[in-house]
Amino acid sequence: MLKNSSLSRRCFLHVSLSGLAGATAVAVGKNRYLMYPCQALDKPKRDFEVHGLAPLRKRAAAKGLIYGAASMQDYLVSDKNLEASLKSECNILVPENELKWDFLRPAPNKFDFTRGDWLAQFAIRNGMLFRGHTLVWHQQQPQWFKEVVNRQNAEKFLVEHITTVTKHYAGQMHSWDVVNEAIEPNDGLKGGWRRSPWFEFLGSDYIELAYQVAAQADPKAMLVYNENDLEYDTPKHETKRTIVLKLLERLKSRGTPIHALGVQSHLMGHETHFNPKKLRSFLSNVASLGLKILVTELDVIDQQLPSSTYERDRIVAARYEDYLSVVLDERAVIAVLTWGLSDRRTWLSMFTPRSDKTPVRPLPLDSNLQRKVAWNAMARAFDHAPKR
Repeated sequence: MLKNSSLSRRCFLHVSLSGLAGATAVAVGKNRYLMYPCQALDKPKRDFEVHGLAPLRKRAAAKGLIYGAASMQDYLVSDKNLEASLKSECNILVPENELKWDFLRPAPNKFDFTRGDWLAQFAIRNGMLFRGHTLVWHQQQPQWFKEVVNRQNAEKFLVEHITTVTKHYAGQMHSWDVVNEAIEPNDGLKGGWRRSPWFEFLGSDYIELAYQVAAQADPKAMLVYNENDLEYDTPKHETKRTIVLKLLERLKSRGTPIHALGVQSHLMGHETHFNPKKLRSFLSNVASLGLKILVTELDVIDQQLPSSTYERDRIVAARYEDYLSVVLDERAVIAVLTWGLSDRRTWLSMFTPRSDKTPVRPLPLDSNLQRKVAWNAMARAFDHAPKR
């Protein structure tokens, strides 16, 4: 999740808006078919019926999966109803911002773990797993970073940060997003690397270094490479899938202690260029490297969907179920996390507001913490997923 940056991180506007010419049915696994629209995004006869009232965490756990969400300390301290919903629906928690550099590093020689520790204790106290986001990223650096960090001392700062933070939470973390979004073909660098401060200072070797340091500091945590723009059948997403797979292959061939790929999955409600076969093949290729897969930041952006709440919610729900039905067919996928649980607390309210000024509705629960049809869609995907 972003705190203060442009929309370029998610590259929302680079995704094609055109629709499919005709309806297609694609088989995924045994006796499961996904229908894609020919004209209208909503299919009025589509059924989102769910049996029983069990929360998402229990439905996921029944299939050997983990379900959880991102949140912030401020949200949970100030909103006891949201806290209760999170405890009911989730069994893993990830901080939206509290473990990023600008929250942890008020000064070059100072760390502040106050907010991160509160969330870690909240998770432990409520029997939830805890995961870290993120150790190395090109955004949300503290103000002093540009003035202090340079080519001569970048490795020192990187190693110090990863060592200090991972040791502080050693034994408490289910997983860490060690490196976040290192690939960006649009930056024009050879190999598709993102033009980040870390790449500029250290070259691509900073990635392997980050995993080596994290593994040494906390040998029990699952170490994840987290990336966006991997989901759709568009030239950019196809290019990123190819480059990411090559990166993972290279890291594995060098014995780098990397354990999983995180697929962010900020889905576009209006996007119809979704190819289950290509996505499923990519996930299989990742799994063949001996890596696990996590859906790390799932939500559905409704910015360009109809104003009708009923119609919009159904389209969002369809995107959830269609996507998860493909992804969960891969048994290497072990966890699904939505980037927030309720529409009352979503980063998309700020970064992708609707032109008609109506509130965005990208998450399983509405602003009153009631289950939406998107919740049903996720429940159905968990219920129909093969058991791990």
